[in-house]
Amino acid sequence: MPRQIFNRAISNASVPLSVAVRGGDTVYISGQVPTDSQGNIVGSNITEQAHQVFKNCKAALELAEASFDDVVKVNVYLTDVNYFAAMNEVYKQYFPSMPPARTTVGTPLARLGLLIEIDMIAYAPK
Repeated sequence: MPRQIFNRAISNASVPLSVAVRGGDTVYISGQVPTDSQGNIVGSNITEQAHQVFKNCKAALELAEASFDDVVKVNVYLTDVNYFAAMNEVYKQYFPSMPPARTTVGTPLARLGLLIEIDMIAYAPK
């Protein structure tokens, strides 16, 4: 099966990436950041920003006909590892049972003001 590329109107056209790519039964979600459809950062703290990131991840998954239930791997990037506990509280709301495999790292992000970025891999047979 050829790969399918999914983008949405809220993706930043100046960044050379696809929001989601489906290769067979696997869906790859590009790193999602806490921005709205105009590219404005949503939230001033890790809890607000994490909720916006999950909202954006959900929209990206839906483009490729997948959901949080299909997610098998998550990578979380935090600008400060001290955000770990607060991020975990938000994370548990989106993966309340049988959470996917996950890696969480502390690292600078590409834009000033971003506190978190998340990418995902989902297994979602059509």
